[in-house]
Amino acid sequence: MAEFHGVKASETFAPKAAVVQTNTLPVYYGTAPINQVADPAAAVNKVILTYNLEDFKKKLGFSWDWKSFTLCEAAQAHFVNNEQSPVAFVNVLDVTDKEATAPAAAEFTDGIYTIEKEGVLKASVTVKDGTTEYVAGKDFSLTFNDAGKLVIAILAGGDIPAGTTSLQVGYDALKPSAINAARIIGGTDSQTGVRTGLELIEDVFMETSFVPNLIVAPGFSDDPTVAALMVAKAKNINGLFEAFAVTDLDASQKYMDIATWKEDNGYTDPLQANTYPMMTYKGRIYHASTLITAAMVATDQSNDGVPVETPSNKLITADGTVYKDGTPVNIPFDQANILNANGIVTAIRWPDGFKAWGNRTGGYPEFTDAQRAFIPVRRMFGYIKNNLILRFWQKVDDPLNRQLIESVVDDANVWLNGLVGAGYLLGGRVEFLASDNPSDQLGNGKMVYRVYVTPPSMAQEIEFIVAYDASYLASLTAA
Repeated sequence: MAEFHGVKASETFAPKAAVVQTNTLPVYYGTAPINQVADPAAAVNKVILTYNLEDFKKKLGFSWDWKSFTLCEAAQAHFVNNEQSPVAFVNVLDVTDKEATAPAAAEFTDGIYTIEKEGVLKASVTVKDGTTEYVAGKDFSLTFNDAGKLVIAILAGGDIPAGTTSLQVGYDALKPSAINAARIIGGTDSQTGVRTGLELIEDVFMETSFVPNLIVAPGFSDDPTVAALMVAKAKNINGLFEAFAVTDLDASQKYMDIATWKEDNGYTDPLQANTYPMMTYKGRIYHASTLITAAMVATDQSNDGVPVETPSNKLITADGTVYKDGTPVNIPFDQANILNANGIVTAIRWPDGFKAWGNRTGGYPEFTDAQRAFIPVRRMFGYIKNNLILRFWQKVDDPLNRQLIESVVDDANVWLNGLVGAGYLLGGRVEFLASDNPSDQLGNGKMVYRVYVTPPSMAQEIEFIVAYDASYLASLTAA
């Protein structure tokens, strides 16, 4: 080794790490009791990432009235029943969606009155005694109880006389019934570029750095126009990513008729899982889309975030199935299989509990190839495409030379080989072919790679053929 005498310095650079997303992020659209949060207007048509139920309550409020406030159902299912995190929500209910209740006599007990109606907007509350109007914070306080109802308490030292038992109380309250399919669908303002409703799927990655994986709108996705846009948005997010829609079919339809309803209303895309009917758990009614989504997330979590495994035949947090009006319905096993054969995911009762049942996308039976007919296979293609984008974005604008071409091939094949080794793929490879990359194209900076992958299908059908074997009778006379 050459001798060195003196002082010298050098530097090294850490290699750029590939971006990897190992979790499944569901994005829910619907309504929330935003009257309970500090700044209700800030919780409207925004992508809100939440990590637990307390975080959800702080950012969006909480109510047990899930017909009015649909997002609360999803928060309970993911954060409490299944202990999953994070989950993204978009509330479309605005503070301008309200209805007024004129001042009326209210009876105070020990200086306290609870407004039974949910969704009351604090700033709108008036407390009067004849012509005298009292001041919030000085004469009375306003707080929400655990049930989401507003409590008015007379404050000592204020202008309300001690011992007062009757005052006139008026208020405005949120009106969730104002939200229809058009509000969930939303749009993009041509002047400002501001997005609302389902269009906000475009903001998820930019706001949270998470690629949205599942699009869900319980309470609204049984509207065909909403479901159609959920699928349309799932196909192309930010011009880059692919998601998967989990939609509800009309749970007011009988199970004998729902397959026809599904076809007639266009729930037929490979990028959607159609769920049916509704489900119960510990006295609460859930949309099937919520519980099937939770099952998908749980199954993905057991596989390092890779959607290789079907949620079908996995236990779900359900203890019954019901129609939309709450009427219990027991779907026989053979009828559940008929639903499956028409691209519908349902639930069956097994001795150890209720299980999700069904592997087929909405595209089945029109499409029978595994890539479009099986839910986990379809989701695996989205997973692979999304992760190739995330992993190799760092290579964009590097010099297009042989080193770059080979590094992409090598790195991608190492990643795919890892998926094969883990059992998430049966095989996979990436190739850079001359036929895909003519000189003029390369000169203009465009590279094209071929990716070949085979995600495993599931054991959809296992058959035993049982026969009578008379040769075993010889054992009766054997010595």
